[in-house]
Amino acid sequence: MLQDSEGKIMTSQLHTVEKIGGTSMSNYEAVRDNIIIGNRSKDELYQRIYVVSAYGGVTNELLEHKKTGEPGVYALFADSESDWAWGDDLTKLVKFLTDINGELFEDPMLKQQADQFITDRVEGVRGCLIDLQRLCSYGQFQLEEHLLTVREMLAGIGEAHSAFNTALKLQQEGINARFVDLTGWRDHELLPLDEKLKQAFDAVDLSRELPIVTGYAQCKEGLMRTFDRGYSEMTFSRVAVITEAREAIIHKEYHLSSADPNIVGAEKVVPLGRTNYDVADQLANLGMEAIHPRAGKGLRQNEIPLRVMNTFEPEHTGTLITGDYVSEKPQVEIIAGAKGVFAIEVFDQDMQGEPGSDRRILDVLSRFKVRFMSKDTNANTITHYVGSTLKHVKRVVKALKDEFPNAEINTRKVAVVSAIGSDMKVPGILARSVKSLADEEISVLALHQCMRQVDIQFVVDEDDYEKAIVALHGVLIEPHNHEYAIVAA
Repeated sequence: MLQDSEGKIMTSQLHTVEKIGGTSMSNYEAVRDNIIIGNRSKDELYQRIYVVSAYGGVTNELLEHKKTGEPGVYALFADSESDWAWGDDLTKLVKFLTDINGELFEDPMLKQQADQFITDRVEGVRGCLIDLQRLCSYGQFQLEEHLLTVREMLAGIGEAHSAFNTALKLQQEGINARFVDLTGWRDHELLPLDEKLKQAFDAVDLSRELPIVTGYAQCKEGLMRTFDRGYSEMTFSRVAVITEAREAIIHKEYHLSSADPNIVGAEKVVPLGRTNYDVADQLANLGMEAIHPRAGKGLRQNEIPLRVMNTFEPEHTGTLITGDYVSEKPQVEIIAGAKGVFAIEVFDQDMQGEPGSDRRILDVLSRFKVRFMSKDTNANTITHYVGSTLKHVKRVVKALKDEFPNAEINTRKVAVVSAIGSDMKVPGILARSVKSLADEEISVLALHQCMRQVDIQFVVDEDDYEKAIVALHGVLIEPHNHEYAIVAA
């Protein structure tokens, strides 16, 4: 056991940093019984840091719905400077959040305390937005310049709500929980993220305190500028790095499995058990994040293992992700995919022999903050497969037509299905995959395989998405399910 110069035990060798997702957070009893307490004695409850997400659905109400794009408070505020719809939405939000408090706290005094906390936050934000709207009614101030700050301020409400409530509830139940607020509420100083985290944890004694930390952290870098709604994973990652955790753990409502059990069938899928950060990156590319690639980078560089666990199966060791793991023999580990993908195809005869066309297309995608998960090119056509809303795709297409006036630009809604593994150098794997799809009368619209051989992407019609996952899982994973061993902690 390592000691510092004063002979004190270095807690960096003892503690874990654990992130709890929004769906799990919405079930307090499961979080308390399965994650925080489990079968531990009172003395074993500490040496852990919990980074929490907002309750399920709250961030959708604060910003916009992640899947449908339905506007929340932020989207309503950003789209119309004079419309007061955002104010009405903020009022509805207060009721939504206090209703959550009502389900959590039976003690009226504790509920009153929780309601007062979140109401003060929301009404404080309302005052800021009214003042900002008034300020931007003058031509010298532009609302667009402040929208990222508004987005961050609103997002922080969700994590502050869940972290405060959890700490309060645990304190009531005899656990020495500590609310660690990184949202910057009424802070007078804007610090870099790492410095902010060092400052926050300097005062925490992990041997006798259980920190409940907001997943959103206000900092000089502006987490949402890079990570948007993946900010909590970056906070989680940097907390683990800065405090030198022995392990980082993410608690989700499901196992990281060989496929979606809702599609393939729970009896046919297996938890991965072990994999590496390369596989996690491929999943993130499809929008099925085990962890954001930039967040994973810090853990990987500091050799901190990441474990993904199922909140509702605490006895299971979950899936351990490390930088050096390679499967004992070449194999596919997971079949994953994304629906609702738009293929944006730019056909231009002038591309032939002219470098730079792809760069110009990427500039347009970047301008509209559209994430692309794959692309293919030939002599005169470049197609990007993007995960975005129809509204954003239409804007992108309009901009591309301005950029390429002689081009023919087409869009099509498709699905991307991927076979992923830490080592997929399996002879004949491509032939078997394509045959399994052909046997189900699924047309492959495009195919991508890199020399690194950690994934193969199949672009198929959106209606064939689930059928393609079942087919590929059946031929590439199910025959080998008996060989998958669950790695113990």
